[in-house]
Amino acid sequence: MVGSTPCGLDAVPRRPLDIAAYEWRAREGPCFICQTLAGDPDYPGHLVWTDDHAIVFLAKDPPLLGTTLVAPRAHREHVTADFTLPDYLALQRLVYLVGEAVRQELPTERLYIMSVGSQQGNRHVHWHVAPLPRGVPYRQQQLAAFSLDRGAVALPDDEIADLARRIGARVEQLHRAE
Repeated sequence: MVGSTPCGLDAVPRRPLDIAAYEWRAREGPCFICQTLAGDPDYPGHLVWTDDHAIVFLAKDPPLLGTTLVAPRAHREHVTADFTLPDYLALQRLVYLVGEAVRQELPTERLYIMSVGSQQGNRHVHWHVAPLPRGVPYRQQQLAAFSLDRGAVALPDDEIADLARRIGARVEQLHRAE
């Protein structure tokens, strides 16, 4: 299904999200990125790519197929203040490579890149690299594409693992080509 993804937001199966549970985890639970890095089985992540400074993995409850998270390994909470300029630029270089890999792997009308989170929840800074599928009506694009009300993409685990592997291979290829 993933390799020949049809167009639009509803072209992939979706499952409802328990928004209250999501909020509780974000605000009260342990840091999901640190737990993913620690290999905690309660925080499974489909690893895309990693190095000594960053981790890249597919989002657990993505609103858009292929939503990939890029985060520093070190627990940092502020998108600019917690980085030196060289460290920030190195991370943004990786965000670019991941964006290109995602765009090359999935049909993409527009690639969205954003850092969301808060001191009240999801504190570990990370960037979402999310491909808007082709053919999405304008009113369902931009911030509307991230609505949790639509639910999360629901594909079999083996398809998600395969997508992570393919995106990771593209990141590695782009990384080597530099």
